[in-house]
Amino acid sequence: MWASAGTAQAAVPDRLIFPVVGPATYTNDFGDPRGQGGHQGNDIKAARKAPVVAVEGGRISFWTTSARAGCMLYLYGRSGTTYLYIHLNNDLTMRNDNRGKCKPGTAYAPGLKSGARVRAGQLIGFVGDSGDANGIYPHLHFELHPDGGGAVSPYSWLRRGRKLLFAVPRSVDRVQLKLSGHYRWMRSYFQLRVRRVTTSTGWTAAVAKNVGLAVPPQTLIERAGSGEIGTTSLAVALAGERVTVWSTELAPTLNAQLGRLGALSTTRILFRGLR
Repeated sequence: MWASAGTAQAAVPDRLIFPVVGPATYTNDFGDPRGQGGHQGNDIKAARKAPVVAVEGGRISFWTTSARAGCMLYLYGRSGTTYLYIHLNNDLTMRNDNRGKCKPGTAYAPGLKSGARVRAGQLIGFVGDSGDANGIYPHLHFELHPDGGGAVSPYSWLRRGRKLLFAVPRSVDRVQLKLSGHYRWMRSYFQLRVRRVTTSTGWTAAVAKNVGLAVPPQTLIERAGSGEIGTTSLAVALAGERVTVWSTELAPTLNAQLGRLGALSTTRILFRGLR
């Protein structure tokens, strides 16, 4: 299951989707000493149950019988690259209770089946500490195997990885976003530095991403002040102001997940002033 180190092949896409949504930290710990030998991936530390997504489109397979890996998933990418997602969640609460199983809704995305085909950016699992990571800290051990061969350091791909604003189960075909952050400017699009995102499905996380949203004429534009909320205009907005933006309901496409320019539209904008 743990392959030996090899040499990167051209088949690996240059820019993958970053595998964890929300705040995450990692180092180039590939090859570091471990009890079973050199570390075959990079550990991505993140919040317990943070969304884990497909870095490229392909087919997935569950692995649930390894004491070391715990709840694990293989992603066989369309490029020919194989990715390993290890130590997925096995907790029923937000504590390390180990009362869950390696099954959809706990370790894997709700409704996901082993053998299913998935698209890039699709929710496939949740960060955890199953297997021999139990009680250490929640993290995703992520491996990259070009052409299905030996493992190589995924670090450079993680550094170039495209980070998503959000992820939802495949069964969700429409979603609304609430974006909190700081106003940048308004030209063709409303430019926002997002600091926190909440989906209509109830998921919320801190992020750090610049997003440009279209502003339809019917958008409600308001300002909070002195305990009251009143209507205002974008013409008097100041760069750096705190702002909360509600999107229109949208299909969770990859463009929307990436927050690409114009993929999101506003329905309400609430300015909260400078700090």
